[in-house]
Amino acid sequence: MIDIEELKAEARKFIRYEKDPETKIATLTFARPEALNATTTGMRQVYADYVFKANIDDDVKVLVIRGEGDHFGSGGDLGEQGDMYGEGEDMSLLHEFGINDPDVKYPPRDSYRFLHTMTDHYAKTAAGNRPLQDFKKISIIETKGYCYGWHFYQAADADLVVSSDDTLFGHPAFRYAGWGPRLWTWIETIGLRKFSEMLFTGRPFPAQEMYDCQFVNSVVPRDKLEEETEKYASACARTRPTDVVQVQKTFMEMYKQYRGEYMGSLLTGFVEGMLPMMTPDRQGQAGVDSDTFDKGVNNVVKDMDMEYPPEWRLGRSNRRKP
Repeated sequence: MIDIEELKAEARKFIRYEKDPETKIATLTFARPEALNATTTGMRQVYADYVFKANIDDDVKVLVIRGEGDHFGSGGDLGEQGDMYGEGEDMSLLHEFGINDPDVKYPPRDSYRFLHTMTDHYAKTAAGNRPLQDFKKISIIETKGYCYGWHFYQAADADLVVSSDDTLFGHPAFRYAGWGPRLWTWIETIGLRKFSEMLFTGRPFPAQEMYDCQFVNSVVPRDKLEEETEKYASACARTRPTDVVQVQKTFMEMYKQYRGEYMGSLLTGFVEGMLPMMTPDRQGQAGVDSDTFDKGVNNVVKDMDMEYPPEWRLGRSNRRKP
């Protein structure tokens, strides 16, 4: 049985949280650059804890979220997630729910509940996928390099996104599974026509294109990124009392729920739980052909990437290859 407290203790090495009571600006930094800031189960839950505390803390009015190194983040840790999508012996996913009780039995792999119980949980704030939707302060995401998968969720959920001009946005799962728990939100923020292109081709969108879609607020050169983020954070921290911000954020949350944000997450979790029922229409089709996972999820993603035109590839090194 995996101990979630041990996972969270390890995860705290990879997330820094700081606040300045004078300016009321807090900064959360993903600090796992050697893994492209990929988030583990423990990191997602620690992240949710920090966002929750910042939401209550009267010393915080603005939360800036960024990544250390060259990238904001490449999404969830594929190595950690690979086993749950394959076949074989039953495995427990209780750690995803923060459960350490050995008397709790997780549903068997051959049941619908095995996968859907988790994908439905991903629609909940405690899972660490959508805590910014419940955040009643101002959130600013600073993106650079890769903004993929789980990190893309955070950018969609934030109030403001400040991006370097070299950022790529997208979700690798569109290539090897076909969906992600934010389909509804992405349609709302990117627009139906452009999001359809991202979903069906799987190609990442560069920062300027995301600015044109009104997903990003500002695009600047990499060397101006922190300065631009500071400008936005300082302006937000000075403008109006925190009580006013909370009223505004409550209004915006009600509007998002009127537009179906949470319903969309639940619907996609429901659909994601049907992944084992998806049948391949060609040999070696990642995401639906379980045999492809024998060589590892990372290798599957890399091999598939090279089947696309260079400018549509997810990996930066692959984009430079013919």
